[in-house]
Amino acid sequence: MKNIEEILSLLEKNAKLTAAEIAVMTDSPIAEVEKIIADLEAQHIILGYGALVNWEKTTASPVTALIEVRVTPQRGQGFDNIAQRIYRHSQVQSCYLMSGGFDLMVIIEDKSLKEVAMFVSEKIAPLESVISTQTHFILKKYKMNGTEFASKDEDNREAIVL
Repeated sequence: MKNIEEILSLLEKNAKLTAAEIAVMTDSPIAEVEKIIADLEAQHIILGYGALVNWEKTTASPVTALIEVRVTPQRGQGFDNIAQRIYRHSQVQSCYLMSGGFDLMVIIEDKSLKEVAMFVSEKIAPLESVISTQTHFILKKYKMNGTEFASKDEDNREAIVL
């Protein structure tokens, strides 16, 4: 149903939208929108709602790192078991199976560079299936989940008088 994809797209962009607002935007009855959202939650299609925070504008500024992990897949389980052992840690924000030069992309947040390094060296690297890791630190976020973090561009053009 087209309405379901529309509703999911709207909520993904702005989880604060009310059922009434979504109903207006999709030209649907409020009761139908409420039922669709409840069904999507029950089916675990909608897994949660969250805020996108620009931590650089706060006093608490966590360190975010992308960790490329190369692993040996386990017989009968592939990458799932090792991925689960990694993503269950509270520091892990995201974990993806990837194609290309590495197998798992792990995104973590912690208090400091040292905490990230300790997490990688003590929790990920020692796992028996892990072949290697490569850590990349996020220095600045410009855009995340479709939302721009950078301030809007000002018009820096010079006025020309003829």
